[in-house]
Amino acid sequence: MNLLDVLIDAYSVVILLAVVMSWLRQGSGNPFARFVYSLTEPVLEPIRRMLPEIGGLDLSPMVLLLVLRAIRGLI
Repeated sequence: MNLLDVLIDAYSVVILLAVVMSWLRQGSGNPFARFVYSLTEPVLEPIRRMLPEIGGLDLSPMVLLLVLRAIRGLI
């Protein structure tokens, strides 16, 4: 396992944390939530803009996780 694998794994965990926190409605008052969102939103927001809305379901984290998996597969 090389450094890039470790970074992709760590970022994948952060993405999953952001998803779970969005379900639990962890708002901007929570410093940990702010930190997690500051790591994920700059990447998720452009993906969100490209995807069509599907009944209020945000698929951007799943798309990003698939992209990270593809990058990892190319290495």
